[in-house]
Amino acid sequence: MKIVVTGSLGNISRPLAEALVGQGHAVTVVSSDDGKRGPIEKLGATAAIGSISDVGFLTETFKGADAVYAMIPLSFTEPDLAEYLRRMAQNYAQALKSAGTKRVVLMSGWAADLVKAENAEHYFDGLKASLTIMRPGSFYTNFYQSMDLIKGKGFIGKFLTFRYSGIWALLTGKTGVLMGNCGGDDRIVFVSPKDIADAVAEELVLMPKEKTIRYVGSEEMTCNQAAKIIGTAVGKPWLKWVLLSDKEMLNGLKMAKVPEKLAETLVEMQAAMHSGKTLENFHCNQPKMGKTKLSEFAKEFATAYHATQH
Repeated sequence: MKIVVTGSLGNISRPLAEALVGQGHAVTVVSSDDGKRGPIEKLGATAAIGSISDVGFLTETFKGADAVYAMIPLSFTEPDLAEYLRRMAQNYAQALKSAGTKRVVLMSGWAADLVKAENAEHYFDGLKASLTIMRPGSFYTNFYQSMDLIKGKGFIGKFLTFRYSGIWALLTGKTGVLMGNCGGDDRIVFVSPKDIADAVAEELVLMPKEKTIRYVGSEEMTCNQAAKIIGTAVGKPWLKWVLLSDKEMLNGLKMAKVPEKLAETLVEMQAAMHSGKTLENFHCNQPKMGKTKLSEFAKEFATAYHATQH
């Protein structure tokens, strides 16, 4: 099959491209960075260098493809996340329609149907294509975005530098905490990008007649259990994940100079997880869990953590 993978060589797209090439598919990887051309070709794939904001580029890239994996990278330079997601989703939908793509696998999020700004899924409903929407849980790799915070860096006033994972960290002596308006004993489904890539690879070669939604997870646990696993791996077994109120989280984001609309969206996303509605939806769909445990990822995280401990 001829398969187009968007997302450059990111946490999901790289292992996905590797898997597809290994299965004998003709793979094209889309990246906005010309510097990725060499690494993409080294994988045995073809590089398509351009922006997903360019409908013409996307259309030409999708022409002749049997299947497309579509993802919209989150941007935190955009003051209005909802408008950005809407614009990128419309670009994809127009290009896929013009190219006549028959199979589309769309990356979304497990709170997409609960958070207005994050739900760009419906822009793909009008496609005359077999569509599967992937709704993964909270990425293991989000912890990388909080590495400096876990080390006790990045203070802004009484709050700390914002990271996409929604995790705030504070270390004072031997006291370590992660903070968010989802935390403490809230139960979360965490997921390895490798397990997501495996699931996407499975879906791309299928052709369901109706739109399908697939939830993806690797391990379910409380936020505090996750904090302990990560903390133990880096030599800080006392690490805790403290639950903040929505108001406290919003004020912290504003103090960190996150644009107001974006801050409100991020608080809403975590509030959906805190409410338990995301977990309820996940259980209702009864997905098969991936094979990568958080303890395995924690070893990789610890290696990176200690490599920058200077």
